[in-house]
Amino acid sequence: MLTRGMPTSKKPTGWISLVLAIALGFALGGCGGDRLTGVQVVVNRVPSGNTLEVRGTGADAKRLETVRLLGVDAPDLRQQPWGLKAQQTLTELVAGQTVWLEFESGEARDRLGRLLAYVWRDDQLINEQLAKTGYAIPASRSGLLKYDRRLFYAQERARILELGVWNPQEPMRLSPSEFRRQNPS
Repeated sequence: MLTRGMPTSKKPTGWISLVLAIALGFALGGCGGDRLTGVQVVVNRVPSGNTLEVRGTGADAKRLETVRLLGVDAPDLRQQPWGLKAQQTLTELVAGQTVWLEFESGEARDRLGRLLAYVWRDDQLINEQLAKTGYAIPASRSGLLKYDRRLFYAQERARILELGVWNPQEPMRLSPSEFRRQNPS
């Protein structure tokens, strides 16, 4: 730190530098840092590879809510064998578990009324874990979602390792959204 021209008694001391470093750390931590905010819920059921049925905790314990994983798209259940494998993978990751839902500002629900959220369990972003297994692909509608880069890298890892939908022995020919467009329910 430059102190030229300052009287000797006015030079910053070690504790002031420490306080400034801690304050800077908190300020930078607030800009997409590690502090998790959201809602704690218990996963009741996994209806598909990108949807959870959750139950609140405490006073909300009786209320069921449907949650759509934000930023990823998993194969439709009719898109076999990948849809069922995506559902099984998500079930293994979160069924019966207490998880945290983190919401993106501006996108609360999808057109079907499902909550849109990132799902966290034990410091793991489940949306990212699903993409790492090759059973979800990034699906940012705006391109500006908080974890877009993480989800993209997770997909690239699965693609390079030929996991899930990227397996050359069983390649998925249509993206989940394209499959749904061609096969409305």
